[in-house]
Amino acid sequence: MHTLESGFNPPRTLRNAHLQTLVSSSFLRKWPLRWKARHLARQAEDVILQCSDGIRLHGLYNPQPAPAQGLAILLHGWEGCAESSYQISTALTLQRAGFDVFRLHLRDHGPSHRLNPELFNSSRLQEVLDAVKEVQRLYPHDDYYLAGHSLGGNFALRIAARAPEESISLRQVVAVCPVLDPLRTMNELENGSQIYHQYFLRRWKRSLAIKLEHFPELGYGDSLLAMQSLGDMNAYFVPHHTGFSDPESYYNAYALTGDTLAGLSVPAHIILSQDDPMIPADDLEKLAASDSLTVETPHYGGHCGFLKDWRLRGWIDDRLLELLVANCNGQRKEPT
Repeated sequence: MHTLESGFNPPRTLRNAHLQTLVSSSFLRKWPLRWKARHLARQAEDVILQCSDGIRLHGLYNPQPAPAQGLAILLHGWEGCAESSYQISTALTLQRAGFDVFRLHLRDHGPSHRLNPELFNSSRLQEVLDAVKEVQRLYPHDDYYLAGHSLGGNFALRIAARAPEESISLRQVVAVCPVLDPLRTMNELENGSQIYHQYFLRRWKRSLAIKLEHFPELGYGDSLLAMQSLGDMNAYFVPHHTGFSDPESYYNAYALTGDTLAGLSVPAHIILSQDDPMIPADDLEKLAASDSLTVETPHYGGHCGFLKDWRLRGWIDDRLLELLVANCNGQRKEPT
């Protein structure tokens, strides 16, 4: 495993982890971003991807009018979507730099609740592998890149580990603040700032209510009303809707710690801030060593924040572009 010092150094007034985390996803940043990226929304192609076992996933494809540098596939975090601020900002940066961009929705995210009767859970890796393969079949390119934030970063790294056996071509994978040990992350959400706990509780409940509108036979409506915490929800939904008997077994199924990345051969880069309020940075020590993995740990940035100034410009977009360009056309360079 290679480690890098990071050049991210925001002004002192913007170094607080919670400020970075909350402002980066607030309306202060979201509304201007949507205005700047309005052409992305107008030109995006809605795509339904056919996966194995009749599963369907949704995505948005923004091609270049001219030959592209490659195709970048972007994965959002838990209860995020293709329209999340970080997804719009990254897509806009890459599209301006000459990349085609595909923003893939995980099951039951964005507008996809109606597509599959079973609920989303984070152990459903095969369908995302299938979706990436289908994107590559539909949109042939010489170079493919994969980047994910938070839970999307977790999926991206698991896809990278499985890419060779699944015949998935990836030039570079970047994971921003990926979930490493889900049990510890859930404990941080439960026992840390209630701002984050209530945010995810509210978002997950809303998502499950939407799902129930499409598939009322799932029948969890009354139970959902009584749940007051993420712990309550996992205690109910894990044994009833994931195939796992208890939450801990479920968390272990998608953890990156241990041997999950031991066979990694695709160049992969993790960016995780040391002050992330949800992903403890010391979990990096639990990852299997790999010559294909580089880890970058900025002192600041919060969770998927990385705002470099009070104009709310994202450093992570510039860094991601730098990493992808360094690997274009098979000419891999050491990231700086």
